[in-house]
Amino acid sequence: MRKPEIEYPCPWTYKVIGADPLRMSLAIEDLLQERPFELSESNRSETGKYVSLNLVLTVADESDRQQIYRDLQQVAAIKIIL
Repeated sequence: MRKPEIEYPCPWTYKVIGADPLRMSLAIEDLLQERPFELSESNRSETGKYVSLNLVLTVADESDRQQIYRDLQQVAAIKIIL
């Protein structure tokens, strides 16, 4: 299977999943600081235990995209990143 060809810079969406949307939002704001982004609620689990947020921002290149993913992995409030 070939990797998709991505033309940079481009908008990129990360779906982040965790239990506390406020903690996730504050951690993402702290992580991205002055960088412009959009954050919106995507879905809630049936039990309401988990919530997913869509994080959309412009990534400059593959390295930038991967670094943001790695940075998001370090956020304790985020359990899964897609």
